[in-house]
Amino acid sequence: MFETNKGINHIALVCRDMKQTVDFYTGVLGMPLVKTVQLPDGGQHFFFDCGGGASVAFFWWKDAPAMAPGIASVKNFPYDSKTAVGSMNHIAFNMDEADLEAALDKLESAGVPHTHAVVNHDDSHAGVARDVHEGVFVRSVYFTDPNGIMMEFAAFTRKFTPEDVRHEPATMDA
Repeated sequence: MFETNKGINHIALVCRDMKQTVDFYTGVLGMPLVKTVQLPDGGQHFFFDCGGGASVAFFWWKDAPAMAPGIASVKNFPYDSKTAVGSMNHIAFNMDEADLEAALDKLESAGVPHTHAVVNHDDSHAGVARDVHEGVFVRSVYFTDPNGIMMEFAAFTRKFTPEDVRHEPATMDA
């Protein structure tokens, strides 16, 4: 038997411009470029260290299919964030809560599209709260990279308990 709960090794995404992607992930997000691969088909595969032993990797091909917002990526967060089955909606990077405001400032100064406030997620009907209260379980900053990929800096504000699992999973048969 093997253990599958050792965390994520890497997530692999596709970019439209590897140079822009390298500049963004190393310069804006401060993720070191740790491995580059030139693919036999002319493409590239680059890995960035995102902490905790995990990486964010990108493929690039000159002839990759075009972006498909609203299908393979978020169209307009938070108003239209539904994506297709099998797509990646967004990736969230763990961050200390105390660093969220500084992250907003850094994204702003770099001209990166982002939420202009920290989002407080709670269990209310709206799912978000204007102010931090004991029901807020994660605080987030959302932004997009140069490829239109939605990203999130996320800080859990409390440990989850069995009471946090209280919804039945939905099914198409219902």
